[in-house]
Order: sequence, then C-alpha cells, then structure tokens
Amino acid sequence: MSTPAAFAASPADAPNPHYPHLFAPLDLGFTRLRNRVLMGSIHTGLEDRASDFPKLAAYFAERAAGGVGLIVTGGFSPNLVGWLKPFGGKLSWPWEVRPHQFVTQAVHDHGSKICLQLLHAGRYGYHPFTVAPSKLKAPINPFTPRQLSARGVERQITAYADAARRAREAGYDGVEVMGSEGYFINEFTAPRTNKRNDAWGGTPEKRMRFAVEIVRRVREACGPDFIIIYRLSLLDLVEDGNQWDEIVAQAKAIEAAGATIINSGIGWHEARIPTIVTSVPRAAFVDVTAKLKPHVTVPLVATNRINMPEIAERILADGIADMVSLARPLLADAEWANKARDGRPQAINTCIACNQACLDHVFENKRASCLLNPRACAETELNYTKTYRAKRIAVVGAGPAGLACATVAAERGHRVTLFEAAGEIGGQFNYAKKIPGKEEFHETIRYFTHKLEETGVEVRLSTVATPENLAGFDEVVLATGILPRRVDFPGASHAKVVSYLDVLSGRVTVGASAAVIGAGGIGFDVAQYLVHEGESSTLDPARWMAEWGVDPSFESRGSLVKPRPEPPAREVWLLQRTPGKPGARLGKTSGWVHRAALKAKQVRMLGGVEYLGVDEDGLRILIEGIEQVLPVDHIVVCAGQEPRRDLHAELLAAGRGARLIGGADVAAELDAKRAIDQGSRLAAQL
Repeated sequence: MSTPAAFAASPADAPNPHYPHLFAPLDLGFTRLRNRVLMGSIHTGLEDRASDFPKLAAYFAERAAGGVGLIVTGGFSPNLVGWLKPFGGKLSWPWEVRPHQFVTQAVHDHGSKICLQLLHAGRYGYHPFTVAPSKLKAPINPFTPRQLSARGVERQITAYADAARRAREAGYDGVEVMGSEGYFINEFTAPRTNKRNDAWGGTPEKRMRFAVEIVRRVREACGPDFIIIYRLSLLDLVEDGNQWDEIVAQAKAIEAAGATIINSGIGWHEARIPTIVTSVPRAAFVDVTAKLKPHVTVPLVATNRINMPEIAERILADGIADMVSLARPLLADAEWANKARDGRPQAINTCIACNQACLDHVFENKRASCLLNPRACAETELNYTKTYRAKRIAVVGAGPAGLACATVAAERGHRVTLFEAAGEIGGQFNYAKKIPGKEEFHETIRYFTHKLEETGVEVRLSTVATPENLAGFDEVVLATGILPRRVDFPGASHAKVVSYLDVLSGRVTVGASAAVIGAGGIGFDVAQYLVHEGESSTLDPARWMAEWGVDPSFESRGSLVKPRPEPPAREVWLLQRTPGKPGARLGKTSGWVHRAALKAKQVRMLGGVEYLGVDEDGLRILIEGIEQVLPVDHIVVCAGQEPRRDLHAELLAAGRGARLIGGADVAAELDAKRAIDQGSRLAAQL
C-alpha cells in the first residue's frame, strides 16, 4: 500500500538512506512534521505540580533534541472531576497556562512540535469526585462515579474546548484527545459502560456523539491551523466493547468533525489481556490499524510494542500507518530517532517493556523513570558530565550494575577496565533472556556490548579479579553479583533439589514434574520457563493472540474470542512460605499478567507452605495443617540470594577499600532497576 499523496514527503527532501519512510516529513497541510516518529503520551508524575515544569521541559527537550517529530505530553485533565488523582495535572484555569510555556518553548527550540494530551479519567479517576456516563464502578478502582446529567455532559464538552484553547495559548501545536483505554470518552462509546437512553446513549450513533462533539468544539475553539490527534480505541479487549463497524463509524465521524490525526488505542486498563508488557509480541496490534486505513483519509498512527527502527520502517513501508508512536522506547533512549536516522540502530538502548520504573512508578505515585536509563525524568539531576581528572577505575562484574557503572564512567572520560569471570557480559540478564516472553533482554546485552566499545572500556572476559590484578587502580567497584540462597530442610542435598541457576544454565534438565520453591520474580520466571518448550509465543503474534483470546479478525465485540492456551510442557507447582496469593508483590502493571499466564498453563500456586523435606517420593509439604507429598522429579530452589563478597573481604584484608553496587551490595531480590540506577549514579560521582 503506498503512502497517500497528501502525506508524502516533498520531492525536495532527499530520502533517508537507512529508513526512508520513517524519516520522510509529514505534511499536515497547515504544518509539517520533520519525520514520522511520534512520542506517545506517558504520565511521568512531573505533570502534577507547576514547580516540576522546568524538569518536564528538560525531559521533553532532550527527546526533541533527540530527533522526535511530534511529542504528546502526559495526560492533563480538562477539569477537576476529570483528575487522574487528587491535584493531578489539569488545565482549566487561566493561571495554569504559564508553566506550560517552559515546556513548549523547550521543545520548539529543538525543532519538534508538541501536543498536550487532554485526558479525562472518568471512572478511572482515583478520587471521590469522579463522573461517568453511567453509575458503574470500574473493577480496578474503589470509587463509584456519579452519573452525569444531560447538562453535565454539555459542561464536560465545554471543558475540553476551553482546555484546548488554553493549550494553544501555552504554545502547544495541538492536543491529543484521549478517547481510548477505558477513560471517560471511551466510557461513552462502549455499551459496557454507557447504559444511557438519552441523546448520549442507547444506540452506537448516540454513544459516539460525545466524542464527535468534543472534536468539533475543539476545532471550533482553536481554529483550522491546530493539530487535533484523536486517540481512538481500535481494540477495547473487554466484554461489551465496541464492534468493528462501530469503530469504523467513529473514525469517520471523528475525521469529519475536524481531527488531524487518528492515533490507535489498544485495550482498556481493566482488560485481562496484556497489551504493552514484554511478553506481548512486537507490533502485535498493527494489523488493526491497517484494517482501519482504507476507511479514513487523515494520517493514522500505529502503536504498542514498536521499539526498534526496522519495525517502524516496515509498518510505514507496508502502508499500515502514516506514523509510529513510541512512548517507553523514548524513556529508554532519548536519542532513539537520531540514532536511527544516522543508521546506528545498534547504539539504541532498546526498551524491554518491563514497566518497572515507568508505569509501576506512576501507579505507586512515584516519578517515572526507566530501568535501563535512570536519567529519564531526572535530566536536571543526573548528568554524565565530563570529568576534570581522569581516573583509572576497575569494575568487577559485567552484570547490569557493572555494565552501567563502567560505561557511564568511561563516557565521562575515566579509563575503565571491566573484569568478568564468565566468558560473556550480561550477568543475570543472560538468564533472564532465556525466559519465554523476556527475549528483549538480548537487546540489552547487544546495547551494552556496543556501548562498551563506543566508550572505550577495556573488557577482560574469563578473568577472575584478585587483589593483585586490581592493584594500581584509583577506584575499585565491585559488582560481583549474588549467590543463590540454599534451603535448609531434610533432604535439601538430595539430587532432586537444584538451583534455578542450574536449570536456566542448562546444567540440569528438569523432569516431567517440578516444584518451584519461592514465588518472587525469579520463581515466576522459572515456572514460566518450565511450562514452555520450543519457541515462545511472544515471537509469534498469531499463537500469542490465540493463547490470550484476541480475535485476529477484530470483528467480534471487544475483539474477544475464547482463549486457547497451549498445553504445558511440565506439571509445575509454585510454592511460597508466606500465606496469601503468590506473586502479590510483583509489579502492579505486570504481576497480573504473570499470574494469568501461569494459571493458563495449569501451574498450581500455593501460599503458606511449610517444607517438611525431600525423599524419593518427592517434596513433602504442610499446608493448613495437612501434610501432602508432591510427586515431583525436581525441586527448583528460588528462595532468594545472598551478596557475593568474597573479593571484598580479600581487599579489606589487604587494607584496600572498594565500592559495592548491585547484588553485591543488596541481594534481597534481584533488582536490575536498582542495580543500573546505583551503578550509573556512582559513576556520575566518581
């Protein structure tokens, strides 16, 4: 499918030799975008206080300088009842305009354009003032919304138009009207949440009227030379969501009302189908954007799990969409667009879709960041400035902490030598990449391999660091990692009992049945590894959709069909000593996915387990006073880990100091986010 003439690059523009479609300018008629890269909206926590706007400006400025064509901010409510949370980001009063001018000026100074996202939370608002089309509580929120009267509906539309006008005053090039993900506007369009029988509900035409009126009034308020992106829910992925013919009708009506661009929205927050976690295949949902393409003439944006330029280029070259949206990938690497434009994809710090420092932080009321890039949203605080005095620095251990510390220190101008006892870099990431659904960790190792070379780090693989070969360095940093904690119960030394490292390294082949002791992140990963055999469905979108119950034709209501999970490769029990539901401490945005995936594979997850011992019959346990024997071939221990500090002790004995980072410092639970942050911050101070 060729790109429509209206959106083609000018003949005067020489095509990019590496990604010609991705870096073709996009002419919107009244304005021109320098490329097809849209920085999608992601809430950072910096939107909620005017005092944080200089930090927000620095964050967006770095992405604009990094080459992005169009930026969309995190969500700002058009009024108080639309807050995501109390005192959240809002643009409804005149005095709220001025702080935004820091943001828009910073972006424009670097040649990008920026739209403010107007997001009314509706029944997803975490406060008692929520409103919705109908009085229906969301399953993920304790607050029940108030149903709007007809006059109340009109007031909400006016609030959108007023907020858009203020966005224009603040210097924004446009707005994105958030009409997907189960938020307020989406609640009007779907029969699941709109039970009205007045002018705003009862038929598909009346349900979508609210969205159409908002776009029409925003266009009326802001004039013809203002970008209006409409985020349309193409897949609701919930019961009683929209059907395809209703979605097409919405798209056409939104275009007619004055939208400049339609952005793809995928899945509601309450949907029980993952849409953005790392186990979701890359570009898994772009076919639904392609399905809409023949029905509209405005540019379409493809989104979700697009993290590398070759994927983005293929989407555009195949005529699936006119732009691609990247949100978390630009947290991981602000220079993503420039690196792609220059033909250096190997230099991109690829988003692994872990959610640990971005979305999980937001849901915990923390400032967002990135596991792989601690500078994200901390651009004014954490800077890797050139050092005035280069030191000789030894970093021992090429896991996440050591790699971050070595590369940042070298980037700052220090002479760094990295010691690694194994024959490859990566540390625990080399085990993580073997977990089905975590294949993205291959990219992180590729990135650090390139970064070590780029920054000039001397890498000594298969080299055990000793006090002798560390002599002469100005600083010694120990990122020596962890040792798995051993269990202490009768039979713990039995041949059936193995460590998770034995399993993931391939030293032990697990039999037809296994018990996993420890239901933290490692235990869940090992259970996932054991129930799969062969290639992960993450690498095959058709298999993945079948497993989770996504209609590949997108015709059914909500695009749901009956899930068809593949049979498990083994019989697995996942056990924890602590009473309660296993996995309760996993990340808020991904923990439910891990639990659902294992449940689909028939893994039996048990809490409050006392381990009585191991013998030839299997693992003897006690639950609620009842003794059981699990007849398993292997017991895989994932019961925590301890810091590996033998070298530290030797250095102290020799009268030498060293700095501990990563698992060597704290090993309570493997935490790559903390390890990379700690390594980076230490290197920034050396």
